[in-house]
Amino acid sequence: MSDVPLPGDEDRVGTARLRTDVSHSARIWNYWLGGKDNYPVDEEVGEQILGFVPALPRSAVADRRFLARAVQFLAREAGIRQFLDIGTGLPTVDNTHEVAQRIDPTCRIVYVDNDPIVLRHAHALLTSTPEGATDYIDADLHAPDTILERAARTLDFSRPVALTMLGVVNFIMDTEQAQAIVRRLLDGVPSGSYLVISHPTVEVDGDAMTEAVRYWNSQGSAPMTLRTRAELLRLFEGVDLLEPGVVSCSRWRPEPSAGAEIVDVTHFCGVARKP
Repeated sequence: MSDVPLPGDEDRVGTARLRTDVSHSARIWNYWLGGKDNYPVDEEVGEQILGFVPALPRSAVADRRFLARAVQFLAREAGIRQFLDIGTGLPTVDNTHEVAQRIDPTCRIVYVDNDPIVLRHAHALLTSTPEGATDYIDADLHAPDTILERAARTLDFSRPVALTMLGVVNFIMDTEQAQAIVRRLLDGVPSGSYLVISHPTVEVDGDAMTEAVRYWNSQGSAPMTLRTRAELLRLFEGVDLLEPGVVSCSRWRPEPSAGAEIVDVTHFCGVARKP
């Protein structure tokens, strides 16, 4: 086993150590996006998965672009000034705080993840404007009360908050448990808050995606699951789903582009408002 201790931040990371002998979803995603924050094991597993679904890098790009469009909508049109980004992943272009603070520099963003390499990069790169705030907390989606408690150090939960969960609910294998966790997080934010989810599905390249996930789950990393559109709709129960509903990430309010064909990707998404 290859373990690399993290430099600094020992008080926040505790005994967490970076595994470079086991692939990790955030680093594979980074590899597909053309980043450099990954290891040979991530490239190897990433290439194996592309053998099942060659178009996955297109899905990764569509997911990031959806995040940017959703945050732009929330900050510009919905007037949201607080974001709780759960399952942050490795920083790349147009991170949540960058998009939001371009619209209003006073926006406050809390990032949540539980991977040491993500923590290290977040502290180095996710820096706020002087007028706003950006924080990172080391926590797991399976512990929503911990997330809410720690995020309250930076966010004011008497005012609306956007909960963004891109590519992370798929690591909760049981749909009822996933619903319960989403509901607990929504219970912690006031009326007028928003829920943003993206999730890999069986709706596009279903058989190939099923085989790819089966391979992923055999590699020793955190197991994940695919869901149908109907199952994803269950995650939005009790909130008002915005148009166009739960759709492929490429089809959620795409930017106007002359003659550009919209291609469905394996990630579906939705945005909803808490009444």
